Amino acid sequence: MRSRLYPVFKYTVIALWACFVAGPFFWAMTTSFKNANAVQGGPTYLPWAQYEPTLTGWRNIFGGAGGIDVIDPFINSAIVTIAASAISLALGSLAAYALSRYRFRLGFIKNSDIVFFFVSQRIMPPVVLVIPFFYLLQWGGLLDTIPGLVIVTVALLLPIAVWVMVDFFNGIPREIDEMAMLDGCPPFQTFVRAILPNSLPGLTVAAMFCAVFGWNDFFFAFRLTFTEVQTLPQAVVALNSSIPPWWTLSAAALFGVAPLILLALWVERLLSKGNLSGAVR
Repeated sequence: MRSRLYPVFKYTVIALWACFVAGPFFWAMTTSFKNANAVQGGPTYLPWAQYEPTLTGWRNIFGGAGGIDVIDPFINSAIVTIAASAISLALGSLAAYALSRYRFRLGFIKNSDIVFFFVSQRIMPPVVLVIPFFYLLQWGGLLDTIPGLVIVTVALLLPIAVWVMVDFFNGIPREIDEMAMLDGCPPFQTFVRAILPNSLPGLTVAAMFCAVFGWNDFFFAFRLTFTEVQTLPQAVVALNSSIPPWWTLSAAALFGVAPLILLALWVERLLSKGNLSGAVR
């Protein structure tokens, strides 16, 4: 009896969780194709049967009347996210490799303490960091600029890259380093030619985390930019007023989350093929 009930219970929980996760997306999708009358008329979810679909919300997010143009904020978010993620991965991988393969000690401070220091940067509330970042960017003339936002985002993403890559490098056999050094590779060439090719799954996971956190950042972009630069989360939040245009807001939210969904699908497919089998010769 228990063996029969367990699959039923398992798939029931999975189905409920899937509905819980997909519910907001379904609501946003149906709302994005409504107009003001359909939204104010009560909950309706079946197009053509309960309401007449319209593209008003989608037209509004591309510069239509009463909406916003999300193209420039989308480009700004893409530039900041890609640049900050690439820099964080490059610097974070080098730092993680050093922390994984070499032993550092300064008094009671060890490698594990250095890794925790990196991770602790994400523990601090953002409001603690925004004032120092503001004055640093103001001193450097980088307030309300994309380079300034990239620098701040790198500071936020670098701990994530180090944390993910340290654990991954610890799982790569040291025999790979030894074989590369026996072939005459110095440490940096060993890292580039022997370790990085076997680190694609870890780099992919780190890149995904960096991209998600960088793309979704609103607080620092809101506090460190004013009129010249606006990211996509800022543009979406700007639609929220005393009477929000839910049809436009839903379309903008779906447009903003679409790149992350595509990224997750691509990463899942890539990770399913990544392994370290045959890495040790």
